[in-house]
Amino acid sequence: MSILELAKKAKEASLVLQGLSEEMRLTALDAISKAILSRRAEIIIENQKDLIEAQKNKLSSSLVERLTITDEGISALSNMCIEVANQKQVVGMIVENNTRADGLVIQKQRIPLGVIGMIFESRPNVVVDGAALAIKSGNAIILKGGKEAQHSNRVLFEIIKKAIASVMPEGAVNLIETREDVSELLKLNQYIDLMVPRGGSALIQFVKTHATMPVVAHDKGLCHMYVHSDCAVDATKIVLNAKTQRPGVCNALETLILNESYPKNEEILKALKEAGVEIKQEYDTEWLDKKISLKYVKNEREAIEHIKKHSSHHTEAILAKDPKVIEEFLNSLDASCIAINASTRFNDGGELGLGAELGISTSKLHAYGPMGAQEMTTTRFIVIGNGHVRK
Repeated sequence: MSILELAKKAKEASLVLQGLSEEMRLTALDAISKAILSRRAEIIIENQKDLIEAQKNKLSSSLVERLTITDEGISALSNMCIEVANQKQVVGMIVENNTRADGLVIQKQRIPLGVIGMIFESRPNVVVDGAALAIKSGNAIILKGGKEAQHSNRVLFEIIKKAIASVMPEGAVNLIETREDVSELLKLNQYIDLMVPRGGSALIQFVKTHATMPVVAHDKGLCHMYVHSDCAVDATKIVLNAKTQRPGVCNALETLILNESYPKNEEILKALKEAGVEIKQEYDTEWLDKKISLKYVKNEREAIEHIKKHSSHHTEAILAKDPKVIEEFLNSLDASCIAINASTRFNDGGELGLGAELGISTSKLHAYGPMGAQEMTTTRFIVIGNGHVRK
């Protein structure tokens, strides 16, 4: 099937998906959840093929970590489908309902966007995340993963396709595999309603440059954490969690900003070094590794100005007690998530109650931060009259 034919099929499917009952969506998600568990061994085998290729190609340890699907990870994918299913219904819901003086009823109804194209790198779990959220939100989706995960992506897609065949229309979930396919897809704005690139800056820029449809970018996470002089929480524990729990993810801490007057600065740095973290002085790099940039400041104003200069608008955090300092931090910075006395690692769809995420949008139109099922919808007006005419 050509990319044009695939896009047309997805568009046809999207019109059917909008009218499906919530029960059918939940049936599809339950089927995917069970199928993933039943084909656990096959997923591991295909993932190992990607990992062997990664070793041959000498990919970085952080990239290998993002590629790896563990037995525990398969269980998490299965559970994620159930968590998404258990989220509140979004498709078809009336979110506003007003009656005019003349009796005309004005409603706002939540509806799917239509067809979403998603291009992502490294993480094969995104195939399942994207499919599950598209089903919940009533959208058709076209997925394109990186070639470094092609075996894993393919087996997960085939599992999903087979699992939903009896309840979802053909073309509801699709997978493409080449850069040439992407280039053609980006031209098809009459069939694709939204393009979502998730990955490195080169990928984001390519999609933004060539897309003929709206783009919601999920760019790098150059996340900062400022430790103020009056910090009253366990800064060492929070910094270690933000940096070392999973260094290769977009919500990991990349730049630590320490107030010169905070009395436990040396304790934090010692703990980082003991954890194998290398201290750097480069402020525009998303390390995705056990490396962290360090900046000393005299006050919160200096910290805010530094973040403004280097922010990727992903996640910024402050550890402080003074409410005026916290308020200034909140009101001065533009980021999809501000964490107060907490780790940057909480900027995640699952942690924020969305069940899963398509990614973390660093754009503002139309979504900012983790995109769950609701962020994959829009609203339309419904006007209900009783013979009304406009005067």
